[in-house]
Amino acid sequence: MRLAGGTEVTANGLTGRLYASNAPAATGQPAYVLLHGIGVSHRYLARLHVELAGPEGQNQPPEDQWQAEGSEAGAAVYSFDLPGFGGTPRPGHQVTVGEYAAFVAVVLAERGVESCFVVGHSMGAQFAVELALQAPALVARTVLMGPVVDPARRSAAWHALALTRDALFSEPPTTNAVVFTDYFRTGMRWYLTELPEMMGYPLDTRIRGVAQPVLVLRGGRDPIARRPWCEFLAAQAPDGAFAEVHGRGHVVQETATEDIARIIRSWAGTAAEGSAAAGGSAA
Repeated sequence: MRLAGGTEVTANGLTGRLYASNAPAATGQPAYVLLHGIGVSHRYLARLHVELAGPEGQNQPPEDQWQAEGSEAGAAVYSFDLPGFGGTPRPGHQVTVGEYAAFVAVVLAERGVESCFVVGHSMGAQFAVELALQAPALVARTVLMGPVVDPARRSAAWHALALTRDALFSEPPTTNAVVFTDYFRTGMRWYLTELPEMMGYPLDTRIRGVAQPVLVLRGGRDPIARRPWCEFLAAQAPDGAFAEVHGRGHVVQETATEDIARIIRSWAGTAAEGSAAAGGSAA
């Protein structure tokens, strides 16, 4: 799935593409900011973007682990094709996680976004954490979906095998088509340029400085972001929570979009007090 109406954006010498829905955000209501991982683009976040931008679902089960306070109908949502990905111009140098986060912060500021819930997937979880550290007044809450890299599995070969396993056994063909088409568009050269940045980023220690509430979220069959690692990561955050969606793989936001949106909306709608004590799973 591809969103319409993307706008080219340039900041700090980098060029990407921004997709916005319902902007600007209503007064006092944070926007959602969705950040993709290495090699891909906004396309595997597009279903979640549309779901979060629309009215809240009417079939939310009463046993959800977080109860929403108010409706998120018409929420502002921003998605990116980050520089070098999704057909955007490749930078002339390796871009650090911090530089990607700074790019996002400048673009959002230029569009008047004053508060947001940042949602990062895979390497995007690293961008999300760095954004929360760089711009604490901007980021109200942080959601890390399928976060990488587990320090016990800090090997590119292991990740390649886990990615293959996920594609073969945990994802439908339609999801694989989106992901691998984006890999092709990114190209091996830029992927390998950014891979050391992903592998070397110390997410487990950087998250300790994130004062905002953090939700670590995974698919129950994700071989890349394993449950022990995700639970550990949530415990490292000063205000962390953990949840998973059963029976889904690494690209859980594409295959269980309504569940993911419901969990994020409900968790984001709680008061900060007690949020870290919440936890659970979705069927």
